[in-house]
Amino acid sequence: MSEIISKAGLRELAKEWIAQGKVVAGPVQTKPGLVMYAKLASADEIVWEGFVRPANSVKEFVFPRHELLCTYKMEGNRVELANDGAEIPAQILLAVRPCDAAAFPILDHVFNWDCRDELYNRRREATTVIALACESHDESCFCTSVGLSPQAERGSDVMLFDLGEEYEVRSLTDKGRALFAGKAQPSERTAPTYMGPDPRFNPEQVKQFVDGQFTSPYWQEATLACLGCGACAYNCPTCHCFDIVDEGNSQHGKRVRNWDSCQFGQFTLHASGHNPRPDQGSRQRQRVLHKFSIYPEKFGEILCTGCGNCTRNCPEGQGMLTLLTGIEHA
Repeated sequence: MSEIISKAGLRELAKEWIAQGKVVAGPVQTKPGLVMYAKLASADEIVWEGFVRPANSVKEFVFPRHELLCTYKMEGNRVELANDGAEIPAQILLAVRPCDAAAFPILDHVFNWDCRDELYNRRREATTVIALACESHDESCFCTSVGLSPQAERGSDVMLFDLGEEYEVRSLTDKGRALFAGKAQPSERTAPTYMGPDPRFNPEQVKQFVDGQFTSPYWQEATLACLGCGACAYNCPTCHCFDIVDEGNSQHGKRVRNWDSCQFGQFTLHASGHNPRPDQGSRQRQRVLHKFSIYPEKFGEILCTGCGNCTRNCPEGQGMLTLLTGIEHA
C-alpha cells in the first residue's frame, strides 16, 4: 500500500511550512530560461512540471558559498573571539533531483573526517530533503554510470513520484514521515520504474586510467578548451573545496569560509611562485583523480553523482562526462 498526495495538496502543505517559519527551497525560475534551487517566498514560485534540472546544486543550503565562522576583537594584548550563535532554522528542500540528494551523504564524509564540522552538521540536521524522481533525462545525465538511478533514494527523507495530478509519497526517514503524517492518503497506485540513461562509462576503467596515466598527453589534449572558470565545480553537488580568510583589520574583523575550486590557477600556487598544477590539463586531471580514485580509496565511494551540471554549465560544453567518455579511447 502506497500513499499519495494531490499536487494542489502539496502546494498547500508547502504554504503551511513557509507560514510556520521554515525555510522552504526548491526549483525557481529566476530569469527566462534559468531555473535555480532558491528559497521560496511563495509556494507558487516552485517549478514542478517537466524535466527540470536546476543550474546550481542544493549543497549550498548546508555548505554556503560564504559563511561566517567567528568574529575577533583586539583589546590590548587580549584577543576576544565569538562564534555566530544564530539559530539555524529548519529548512525543507523540495523537488530535489535524486542526483542532488545523493550528494549529501557523500559530503558527510569530508565534513566529519578528522574533525566534526559543527556548522555543516547543524545545517544537515535542520534539513529535510524531499526528492522528486526523474521520469526523463537529457544528454548530460549519467547517474547510472556512477551507481545511482533516476529514483535513487540515497540522501532523501521523502521521495515523490509524479502520477499526473498526484504524487506518490514514499517517506524514508523519521523526518520525512513527520512532515507527511496525516497529509498523504493510502492508495493502490504506484509509479512506474524509469531506468534512466544507459551507462556511459565504467568507473573502474576510469580509476585504472587516472592511477596509471598521470603523465598521459590526454589530459592536455582533452582540456585545451577549458577556461578555468570554475563553473563545473561551483555547480557540482559534491565539490567542496573552500578557503578560510580574515576580513577586517588588526583591531577587529571576522573569519569566513568561501568556496574555492581546484580549477582556479591560484588554487595550488605556492608563496615561492611555484605551482605544481600550472595548467588546465593538470588541474582537470586532479579533479578526475580526486573524484574517481582519491575519494573512493579514502571514503569508499565516488565523488560524483552523475548530475551533468558540469557539462550544462560549461561555456565550452566540456565537463566531467566529456573527459570520462574520452578516457575509453585515450
